[in-house]
Amino acid sequence: MDLHISVFLLFILFTAGHSLSCYECVSGICTQTTCSSGNNCLSMTYGINDTSPVKVKLCFPASNCTTGSFNIVSFKFSSYCCNTDLCNSQEPSDPSNAPNGNKCYYCDGQKNCSKVLSCSGSQDRCITSTATSANQTVVVKGCVSKSVCDAPTSFSSDFVNVTCCTGNLCNGAQSVTQSVLFLCCSLLYYFLMH
Repeated sequence: MDLHISVFLLFILFTAGHSLSCYECVSGICTQTTCSSGNNCLSMTYGINDTSPVKVKLCFPASNCTTGSFNIVSFKFSSYCCNTDLCNSQEPSDPSNAPNGNKCYYCDGQKNCSKVLSCSGSQDRCITSTATSANQTVVVKGCVSKSVCDAPTSFSSDFVNVTCCTGNLCNGAQSVTQSVLFLCCSLLYYFLMH
């Protein structure tokens, strides 16, 4: 019986101290690193205004780590989050893959938010948010994955009022939807009363 207890205690001793190992890649140079407790491995790719994509691998807090992507035309981002040793050797899926049939509105640099974007990969939602850049608040719209919408924290402290919706072009102007609803109710009232 003492042998069983000794083996059990040795097993606990060796497994309790295991820390997650991840690749850490910055500026194209990759090393293996041991993450602190509460971290996962993350692999992400992002691009700004059709520049060459930047690839990053690192340890990342598990509470904010998600697998998914978003595309607002001027900024594309995809991530792959995992929790086994060196699992972030895998690249996240490219957000510029072939269209998946979902379409969302996006805003151009002229504050025109009526342009249509074809979503790709796992981007099955539309997003609307406001962002602050250089002390100016701008509306941001585009395509996003459900997993990114469901993440417990927003993408960045710069994004506020983040809302996600399902369905083609669901992130259109709210006032148009409300106006149509108001018009229908008014017409219904007119016909019922006359």
